[in-house]
Amino acid sequence: MMFNVVHASDPAELDSRSRVSDRLPGSSRNYRYHLRDRALWRMRFDSPIFSVAIRSAGPILASHGESRFATEVSMEGDESDVFGFTTPLRGDMTLIQRGNPTTATSSRGLAYRLGRDTRLVTSDDSVRTNVFLKVTAVQEALEHMLDKRLHKPLEFRPSLDWSCGLAASLKFQLDFVIREFERPDGIAGNAVALASMTDLLMALILRGAPHNYADQLELGPSPAVPAYVQRAEEFMRVHCASPIRLSDVAAAAGCSVRTLGSVFQRFRGRTPLAALHAFRLEQVHAELSSGASGAPIGVVARRYGFTNASRFVAAFRRRFAESPLDVVRRASRL
Repeated sequence: MMFNVVHASDPAELDSRSRVSDRLPGSSRNYRYHLRDRALWRMRFDSPIFSVAIRSAGPILASHGESRFATEVSMEGDESDVFGFTTPLRGDMTLIQRGNPTTATSSRGLAYRLGRDTRLVTSDDSVRTNVFLKVTAVQEALEHMLDKRLHKPLEFRPSLDWSCGLAASLKFQLDFVIREFERPDGIAGNAVALASMTDLLMALILRGAPHNYADQLELGPSPAVPAYVQRAEEFMRVHCASPIRLSDVAAAAGCSVRTLGSVFQRFRGRTPLAALHAFRLEQVHAELSSGASGAPIGVVARRYGFTNASRFVAAFRRRFAESPLDVVRRASRL
């Protein structure tokens, strides 16, 4: 499969219920595109004013984008399930995140995750390449590198300096991904080669792009985890559907509640209660993914102690970058 190309010559195709978005392959979210110059909205053009070409393989989605006029891109709905890494080839692109602008040119890239408080604005005559990776895949790779669960979502700093260090290596690898996805017989069509390239790309992203876990990666592997932690985690994993208390966990680990809290903070970067909460979320995710019980989402959630539906859904989405309903729908399709 080669790139799926979508052109737009009519500004009406870039309205708030974007027809371009509807034509993007596998799109589950509504992306809004509109021209910054309102005087152009009622004009008609003989050639495309906006083009996007997309190809996906594994957890990677590569794309080319071209905008003849300055265009703003935003998203309706929940936070995106992918991290984006953009390199302008011509013109520039500005990321506006929580009201703060960051501009990318040919020498600087952007790292972002689109959400309700995030917008992208291209200049006139803009050409750029984009590589998107599944949030869950990147966070799992980070967990393997740290040898522990993440206690908060991974967030990248928006600006990427391509001029030095591993960021320059990352830029080379992103360009390589684009070139390979352009080839009909390239790595994108070979599952074994794609897996190896994905591992290298993930490592370079996590080592070369600044993010909120970069300092922990610099510290290197964690020291040997005490048996207290391992016993406590195993007890919580097995009994996470039971009404256990911290005193129960400490007794199973063979230490005091105070010691348990201390070693968890030092070696896991979170409290035992946060760890128990994470185990329970993972069990809910596993049950919904298997679809074996056939029980409604609320019933499964309550089985693991999640009685407030809105807080449960928010915590689930933060952990897995998708909603419980998304998991159920995917399981039903499979």
